[in-house]
Amino acid sequence: MTYFTKNAHPNEMTGWRSPAVLLMIMAGAMQLSFAAWWNLMNNFAVQELDFTGREIGIQQSIREIPGFLSFLAIYLLLLMREQTLAYVSLLLLGVGVAVTGYFPTAMGFYITTLIMSIGFHYYETMAQSLSLQWLPKATAAASMGKIISVGAFAQLIAYGLIYLAWKRFDLSFTVVFAIAGGLTLVVLAFLMMAYPHFREGVPQHKKLILKKRYWLYYALTFMAGARRQIFTVFAGFLMVERFGYDVDDLALLFLLNGAFNMLLAPSLGKLIVRFGERKALIFEYVGLAGVFVTYAFVTNATLAASLYVIDHAFFAIAIAIKTYFQKIADPADIAPTAGVAFTINHIAAVFIPVLFGLIWLISPAAVFLAGAGMAVISLLLASLIPSHPEEGHEVDFWYRKQAAQPAE
Repeated sequence: MTYFTKNAHPNEMTGWRSPAVLLMIMAGAMQLSFAAWWNLMNNFAVQELDFTGREIGIQQSIREIPGFLSFLAIYLLLLMREQTLAYVSLLLLGVGVAVTGYFPTAMGFYITTLIMSIGFHYYETMAQSLSLQWLPKATAAASMGKIISVGAFAQLIAYGLIYLAWKRFDLSFTVVFAIAGGLTLVVLAFLMMAYPHFREGVPQHKKLILKKRYWLYYALTFMAGARRQIFTVFAGFLMVERFGYDVDDLALLFLLNGAFNMLLAPSLGKLIVRFGERKALIFEYVGLAGVFVTYAFVTNATLAASLYVIDHAFFAIAIAIKTYFQKIADPADIAPTAGVAFTINHIAAVFIPVLFGLIWLISPAAVFLAGAGMAVISLLLASLIPSHPEEGHEVDFWYRKQAAQPAE
């Protein structure tokens, strides 16, 4: 049985050949290369290419261009199935990471970043779409938590090996990039041989979908993308530029992140099922606002590292945005909306790294205070999610109800 010889309904396959396990292994395959790339990226940029905040901002904006163009995935689905596109995306990710070290120039790093990023973002788009189609609504958050946990375990493998071997074996950036990308390609070959093609549940629209009733989902997605850039671009850069973290130091920090995600993500998924998306997201955004304000004034390397781990742990709660959409969406809208959502998520990501890279040269604190402001806006939006969201009940304008109540 291979992807090329067998079709199956998602409910037909159980055990380790179930769609849920396939999603878990794909998440692990993605993280084997992406986690290693992320671990090495800042040090490669600073130590090998002499990047400053300006160049790192340009490189990160290039990285986000494929995310901005994720809506084009719906047109690729006219040519191939969603699972096929997920596999092709993993192929591009693995190849892009594997060859990064062989092009140690600014332009070479920009080009390999673009190839890697096309694979990463289109994989994420398809993984989200397939998850929302294959996983039951009642338990989707818990299952997504397990998927994140497996991805975090793959991160642990990547970060752990880098931490243990980087100085001991005097590894080069070229060798580690090549091994990491190659591991993703090996796992991809296994997936194609071990799993059938799973049919999608409801036939998906093959056109762009923008609906007024999804506006809150779009707004939450946009703010999540804007806020995430502050963390992914500048928090890591802060550790290298201000506190002098080396590759193995960052690997240890990322190792802690992966351990937290592996242990906490399944529990966070269950808590979202129990308490609902609104309460979960409000908790996340209050915490992130505090983290960003502290980032702005941190002078201690240990405190900065602690903030980095706490900040990263909060991102697992973003599952709630996806399950909120799953509950309000027309099932046929899931695939096209996943592409649109990734584009919305990356609108800010295209210009924030460059713009805030310039601000960074003047005041790093201002960058993180802006992130705190974004978290507060997200908090206000999250308060509009109904306690029990569903189709036809997408937004709860609670403040209108309070204003309408007669004074006592």
